[in-house]
Amino acid sequence: MADEKLHIKLHVYDTDLPVNVPREDEAYYRSASKLITKVVNTYSSYFKGKKSEKEILYMAMLDITLRYEKEEARNDTEPFNDILLKLTAEIEETLKK
Repeated sequence: MADEKLHIKLHVYDTDLPVNVPREDEAYYRSASKLITKVVNTYSSYFKGKKSEKEILYMAMLDITLRYEKEEARNDTEPFNDILLKLTAEIEETLKK
């Protein structure tokens, strides 16, 4: 069954979260929780006592989101699609001649 949800418990930084996830996404959820924990721990080690826990969490969220945004921009295929459409149009025009 493709819609089957799995009930798992994730440890995210200092909190255990019970979540229902699609079975095929379990590894992604576990990996994401480890990444969050790692990034928050890194920021905590640098800023504990200097910044509030809320600020540290926000810095970690920004860090992870920036990674995501950069990766998404790197994988943007729109410029390639535009070039392919232009090339296809030129090839078709040339073949008509």
